[in-house]
This record gives sequence, structure tokens and C-alpha cells, in this order.
Amino acid sequence: MSAGLADNVRKYRRTVGLSQEGLAEAARLSLSTVRKVEQGGHVSMDTLASLAGALEVSTSALFSSEAPQSVVGTRDEANRRHLAELRRALMPPLGLAAPLSEPAEAEAPSVIRQGVQDGHALYQADRYDAVAKRLPSLLRSSEAAVASLEGEERQQATIARGHALLLTGKYLTQVRQYDMAYYALAEAIRLARETGHTQLAATGVVGLCWLLLRQDRFDESEQLAAQTATEIEPRMSEATPARLAVWGELWLRVAAAAQRNNRQDVAKHARRMAATAGGALEREHMAFPSHWSAFGPVTAEAKAIEDLALVGDARGVLRRADEGPLSAGAVRDFGRLSTNNWGRHRLDVARAHVVLGSHQDAMDELVQLRATAGVWLTHQPMAWHVMEDVLKTRKRTLTEDMRSMAAHLGISG
Repeated sequence: MSAGLADNVRKYRRTVGLSQEGLAEAARLSLSTVRKVEQGGHVSMDTLASLAGALEVSTSALFSSEAPQSVVGTRDEANRRHLAELRRALMPPLGLAAPLSEPAEAEAPSVIRQGVQDGHALYQADRYDAVAKRLPSLLRSSEAAVASLEGEERQQATIARGHALLLTGKYLTQVRQYDMAYYALAEAIRLARETGHTQLAATGVVGLCWLLLRQDRFDESEQLAAQTATEIEPRMSEATPARLAVWGELWLRVAAAAQRNNRQDVAKHARRMAATAGGALEREHMAFPSHWSAFGPVTAEAKAIEDLALVGDARGVLRRADEGPLSAGAVRDFGRLSTNNWGRHRLDVARAHVVLGSHQDAMDELVQLRATAGVWLTHQPMAWHVMEDVLKTRKRTLTEDMRSMAAHLGISG
């Protein structure tokens, strides 16, 4: 954590007249945690949100702008090497004339769209390496198609390139390459707007709000999602399922940003709007490429439970985790969560088990996620936090599963 953030917590604490002990009590945190924050130690976003609530400020108000710390580590260096070809295809050098792009053969828009669909299926199947290998050729061939075609064919090629860029942005956000992801998503939104493809543009905004959320840019994520949701608000009696789904996802983004930013009233309203969209759909909906991820009553419920996790209500998480639309018997009536949303939901369950001291139950959740989405798991900060908490609080000898999981997540100790 930065010294500036620690100074801000201390400043707001003194402004409201609280001692460290008083802040710990108001935020329902330990005194040692408050001291750790004010000494510049690293804590989770959940902890910062709790402190912001106790101090009656937005979480964003605690952040401050400083020179970034040096980035050192083999993982970052490996990412730069592994994504070098994708970077060249996405952001070629730009001079006074045309971009210095590598030669590529223009593919038909239908071929590009099929390539995006195949890449999205690989992404959903947790095969990130395969996605990364496909994206450069998709980007180059779609760029060549837009440059070489005319009329209606060029319009179709532009839309197909927008889909290729959207897949690129989604993948890069997942692997935490945010600057590249922003470029891809912004370009996808621009092309969609130029061609009058509102559904694609709104889908791009959903992805961009996710990226902003991951960068702790809560105010911007909330505002962008709310503005776009208002702009595309459907008439319930006439809306297509895909339009309802994207509208509902935008409200989920509003809720997620507002909850993390200590704006609970906004979050509650947004959750109600998302539940309205989910109720109108009646069951989980996914119809790629008009709608890129599953959304419906199950997703709305899972994200409401995520709010309980954010405020530290571990018992509430466990109480609702396997009830209603999320119960095993409800799959037939409501459908299933997307793979990523299911994983995120079970990480909330694992975290709740750790908070309540049930280490083995938490490990059972992590082991199951590793078996079904092992690569995805390595990119989830929540998984790291759960495993680190297990390692710190476990009093007995670590089990083989615990040692193996720590190694899988790249955690030492």
C-alpha cells in the first residue's frame, strides 16, 4: 500500500475524531489491521471499503496519486515476452503515414466472426494460451479486411473487427494487461458506434467497466455503466433477451463499483434494477455474439451475495450460497452461471469459510476450482487472499492440498 493512502486514512480518522481503536471498532476490524494500514502495509480492497464506511467517505477518497513503485518480477517479464506478438498486432508502430503493420491476408467477415466464436469458446474453457495464439492473426486479418473491402462488405468487416477487438480486450483484462485491454475495448466501442451497432458498443462498455473496476476506478466505472444503462434502457414488453441481458449486466457493474466505493444506496438500487432484468429473462441467457456472457436471475443472485462478502457477512454468504436460484435443484428452472461467475461465487464461499475458521472447507472450494478452471484461478486476487489467509492462520501442519495450492497460485511460505 502507498504511503499516501496510509496518510489519507490517518487524516480522515483524525478529522472525524476517532482513535485507531475507535476506527477498528467502527469498521469491525482488528486494531492490528488499522495499524497495518496506517503504517503503509498491504490490505485487501474489502478492508479499505470497511474503513471508508466507518470514516463516511468513498473508498476512492482514500486513494492518492503517487509515483508508481518499480515493477520487478519474473511474471511481469514473462507476460511481456508471451504477449509480444499480440501487442504488435494490436498496437503497431504509427508514423506519419500508415501504421507499420505486418502483412496479412484479408479474410471474409464470416471467417473472422467464426474465428472470434472459436476464440471465445476457448476463453470460456479456460484455455488462455490458445486464445492468445489466435488473437494476433484475427486482428491482422480483420484489419486487412476493413482496408481492402468496400460498401456493405466493409461494414460487415468493421463489425467483425469490433468483435475481434472485444475478445482481445476481454482476454487482456482477465490476464491483467490493462493498458492493452483498454486500447482494444475503446477501439471496439468506437467501431461499433461508427457502424450503428449499439448492442456491440454496449457490450464493449460492460467490458470496459469491468476493466475500470479492476483498476479501482470506482467512480468512473459506476458513472459509465449507469449512463450507458440509461441510454439503452429497453421497453420490457418489446426487448430482446440479449438487450435485456446487456442492460442487466450494466446495472451489475454499477452495483459492483458503488458497493466497493461505499455507496450502498446506489448499489442497492442497481441490484434491484439487475434483478428486474433477471426476472424478465426468467432464466440465464447467453446467445453469443449478441450477448457475450450468461446473465439472468442466477447471476443477479450471485452478485447480491458478493455484496455480503464485501461487507464481511460470512454467515450471510454461506446461508444464501446454495439457496434459491443457486441451489442444485434450481438449475433445471433457472440455468447455470457462466464459468467465470461460478468461480467468483465459489471464491466468495471459500473466503467466508476462512473468515469463520473452516480451513478445510475453503480448501475444498479451491481444489474444485483448480480442477475445473486452474488457469483462471491463478489470475484471481481473491484466490491469493484466501490461500494467504489459510497459510497465516493455520495452526496445524499444512496438508498436501494446501502446499500444492500455494505452489499453483505462486505463493511462498
